Amino acid sequence: MALEVGQIVEGKVTGITKFGAFVELSEGVTGLVHISEVADSYVKDVREYLNYNDVVKVKVIAISEDGKISLSIRKLKENSRNNRKMSAQSFEEKLAKFLKESEERQQDLKRYESKRGAGSGSRRRAY
Repeated sequence: MALEVGQIVEGKVTGITKFGAFVELSEGVTGLVHISEVADSYVKDVREYLNYNDVVKVKVIAISEDGKISLSIRKLKENSRNNRKMSAQSFEEKLAKFLKESEERQQDLKRYESKRGAGSGSRRRAY
């Protein structure tokens, strides 16, 4: 299976260093979750979040020309939060928001037209 950027895969933590964690993916391919991609908050020690042999879901964020694979746990969590936020709004809330914005646009248009109509008459010169 060829990995692609943006793909979400599962792997096992095989190594932990000061700068991140190595995760073994399918077919023995290993990628790195950099310390900055472990969590949304500041991570002082990767071991506070991950342990050896943990099975984790990760998102492939880059594949370099020399085959190094960059992974992220943080970006995977961002995606799921954004999806929940979008689906959390009920139909009624979405409809109310649409109607409010529509009404505001109509009022802006009416104001613009009334100014344009009043202003164009005053600019005419009588000869």
